Amino acid sequence: MNPFDFKKILSFGSVEFIRYAVAAGVIWIFFYGIRRRHWLHRKIIQKFPQGRDVRRELAFSAVTSLIYGAVGLATVLMIRQGWTHYYTHIDKYGWGWFCASVVITIFLHDAYFYWTHRLMHHPRLFPWMHKAHHRSINPTPWAAYAFDPLEAVVQAAIFPLAVFLYPISPLAFLLFMLWQLLFNVIGHAGFEIFPSWFLKSWIGKFLNTPTNHTMHHQYFRGNYGLYFNIWDRMMGTNHPDYEKRFHTVTTCERADVRIKEAA
Repeated sequence: MNPFDFKKILSFGSVEFIRYAVAAGVIWIFFYGIRRRHWLHRKIIQKFPQGRDVRRELAFSAVTSLIYGAVGLATVLMIRQGWTHYYTHIDKYGWGWFCASVVITIFLHDAYFYWTHRLMHHPRLFPWMHKAHHRSINPTPWAAYAFDPLEAVVQAAIFPLAVFLYPISPLAFLLFMLWQLLFNVIGHAGFEIFPSWFLKSWIGKFLNTPTNHTMHHQYFRGNYGLYFNIWDRMMGTNHPDYEKRFHTVTTCERADVRIKEAA
């Protein structure tokens, strides 16, 4: 198998884009289509993005999917060379390790994302690696994969990293990928899905919300985490108005609840 086989890269990338399009499309249709009026009061930024914004996000997402396909193909080649801990028979390590490997990969990715994401906000790196993603100041589900090519490579590196570090089966990795895709798409949806009491609960101190990541897009600083709020709390990088903004969005305490829909 040639690592520069464009047909293979296109095939791998197409599969990734289809998965992404299904997940983002369902969220898009639900929030921006059939339930748009019902969820107006939960729109975090009080306007809707324009068509050109969505088209830009789709274009960058398509390129990202191709890069994911290329990294996926390279990872398969490494697996075939025996350079990884990838395994196919669950009985080899048992169901206990199978479940643990999914959880470990989620926590590994969360830490990896926080630190690479924060690094990409360095002024010297931001224009080359992260600017495209932040063009979505008011993100939609289609912004989840809207990366600069260099950022897409960094994000895709979690694939080979996991199989290099510890044993993981294809099914376990697929479950992780479904988790990251759904969480990422919902985090960029632009609507808050959690109830008003959420941040006061133990899980609300632990799990991130769409408000958290939308504020990151809006203000370009703070709230660097992906799935969990652990690193932001530990490093003091939560936006100071995060909890206040969440409360405002979830209790309708806003002057402009009746949203003027952008074209």
